[in-house]
Amino acid sequence: MNSYIKGQFRKSIFQNTNGYNIGLFKVKETNSDDLNDYVGKTITFTGYFHELNEDDTYIFYGRKVFHQKYGEQFQVESYERCKPEEREGIIEFLTSGLFKGIGEKKAKSIVDILGKDTLKIILENPENLILIPGITRKNITELHNKLKEYEASYETIIFLNDIGFNTKDAMIIYNFYKEKTRSTIEEDIYKLILDINDITFKKIDSIALHMEIEKDAFIRVRASLLYIMNEISNTYGHSYYFEEELLTLLPRVLGINIEEEAFRKALDSLIKDILVIKTDNLYYLKEMYESEKLIVRRFNLLSRQEDVAIKNLDDKIKDIEEYFSIKYNEDQLEAIRKSVLKHLLIITGGPGTGKTTIMKAIVELIRITNKFSFEDLLTKVALLAPTGRAAKRMSESANLKASTIHRFLKWQKETNKFQVNEYNKSKVMYVIIDEASMIDTYLMANLLKGLSVNCKIIMVGDDHQLPSVGPGQVLHDLISSDTLEVVELKKLYRQGKDSNIISLAYDIRNKSINREIFNKEEDLTFINCPSGEVLKNIVDIARTYEDLSYKNFQILAPMYKGLNGIDAINKEVQKLYNKKDNLKKELPIGDFVFREDDKVIQLTNMPDDNVYNGDIGLIERITTTPKKEINIDFDGNSVKYTPANFNNFRLAYAISIHKAQGSEFDVVILPLVKSYSKMLYQKLVYTAVTRAKKKLYIIGNLEALDIAVKNIDADIRRTTIKEFLINGIKNSN
Repeated sequence: MNSYIKGQFRKSIFQNTNGYNIGLFKVKETNSDDLNDYVGKTITFTGYFHELNEDDTYIFYGRKVFHQKYGEQFQVESYERCKPEEREGIIEFLTSGLFKGIGEKKAKSIVDILGKDTLKIILENPENLILIPGITRKNITELHNKLKEYEASYETIIFLNDIGFNTKDAMIIYNFYKEKTRSTIEEDIYKLILDINDITFKKIDSIALHMEIEKDAFIRVRASLLYIMNEISNTYGHSYYFEEELLTLLPRVLGINIEEEAFRKALDSLIKDILVIKTDNLYYLKEMYESEKLIVRRFNLLSRQEDVAIKNLDDKIKDIEEYFSIKYNEDQLEAIRKSVLKHLLIITGGPGTGKTTIMKAIVELIRITNKFSFEDLLTKVALLAPTGRAAKRMSESANLKASTIHRFLKWQKETNKFQVNEYNKSKVMYVIIDEASMIDTYLMANLLKGLSVNCKIIMVGDDHQLPSVGPGQVLHDLISSDTLEVVELKKLYRQGKDSNIISLAYDIRNKSINREIFNKEEDLTFINCPSGEVLKNIVDIARTYEDLSYKNFQILAPMYKGLNGIDAINKEVQKLYNKKDNLKKELPIGDFVFREDDKVIQLTNMPDDNVYNGDIGLIERITTTPKKEINIDFDGNSVKYTPANFNNFRLAYAISIHKAQGSEFDVVILPLVKSYSKMLYQKLVYTAVTRAKKKLYIIGNLEALDIAVKNIDADIRRTTIKEFLINGIKNSN
């Protein structure tokens, strides 16, 4: 049974348009011993609400939680408004300001005559109010209409609960549509997917079918097509679709076969409503098409700007070389020079070519040529990266604070919107983006919306790494278009005994492995073994690195499931690194047992707690009574988790190669076996290999490596940024 608190709402601290509210609540009563200390006092609450009035009494159902930044809070899962029943309570309610023209004198007269059923009578028989001295026809209309509206909102919430929405979603839906909620749902329940963030097709479709909508209903076919397009983009990274594939996939979603005429009618209506864009015979979701157009237009605009005129530029660069006691090669000098001359510059190159090395010089040259103070750098120059770990590495290499792109754009989790946007642009003059291959089309477009058209952009990345998790392949398209200013760093700095990892990386790029490279020097070891012995070898090698910091040692694998999957590896290595100990508290969550000192990885962005997808930390404390809580230390940032967000992290002795992108480790173990099948492709293995700085172990069989190296087609994405840059943006039909 949930805990509850009963009392009065005092004030809001924060509200958004979805009904999410953080506020203060005066507690008069509770059923929880854990909350007894708050009786007669105020507690901070969070939750989704239609409307809260200071004069009403409420019962909030939920639980007490601890927020790292704001302390103890009551997290409201559902609530109810208590109707006033006593004479004074009804009078107080009528004079609350909700009803215009009703003062204390009129309120007392109403209650004296109508009694404890005052509110019921006003709702059901408002004409009885004519008996009250001093009450006008206008008063009667106001009282009845306002009370009816007040009651209707709660009836709508109950209706939404009854058809299958939880209270949180019901509040969000009602706060969006208000009195039009029921009519909207009855007319086209699938409209909710377009209007409200986090209301998914599967949830809506399940409710719609429960409401007995026909499987081939026009509105369901339309919504299914939009769902299919989103799924294709999110699964395969494509930005456009073909008519044939939509027609083929549609019956799988609908659960029935459908006439081609009905398919075309739905698709044409989506085009007419500008939810889908058609160019030639290609179909785009509107947001994707607009995002690609925005990227192309902005980058074309920047690339056509005249170079900045800077006197004695080479002398300034020589001064920087002396200052940092370093000599840059010709490629690096070209990149540094063009970073201040060009309005848009892309710097690319493989591992060991010095991309990180020149970052500090670029920042210093921007400072000198613009006559910025060191304080100016903090407001005029933004260093950005897609992940927290990449941002930290960038900050260390450039001696300037770096941020994730989401944090820079002030992403709001509840609304999934950015506060820095086309209506509220950043005032920075330069943006330098590292690990640019990880940026998807939507994120790139949102970043450009938040930047002034005059902001200079420098993108740094390795195009041979994995593309973004989200749809698109922005860096690849920009470079391969051959229309923008690109400097490729080619010279390798690591040579000799410690350069075999880099040599292997370039062999992978060239689709040909020199097998003599393995076990030649200490930095690159290959252990040939059958699939059934891979896990044993991983554990044996991991045993030799027990004393190495968790930040410097990492096992990477392509898949989660299976004999040599990430899940199986985590369970075995946990037994080695953090075995069961009576002195350590532990907590089972799903298929895993988490215990204090376990290495874990964050799976989602939690900007309020300054922790982001891909961050790695250690469990510092587990509490099991009176409530379950886990504290995780992310490099000095302690974050508290409750059961509501236990699924936001997982064990990290082994992690996926995608999650490792943007990070580097001194020692990496990479299992490669043929059973990984479809996950064996060039960019995936290249990315894994380039995560290792000093030592790389590959365990498995060379045939699996050969398969991966030659498989360059596994992650080909259909995008049109490159074509738009070369041939111009095509008009939609």
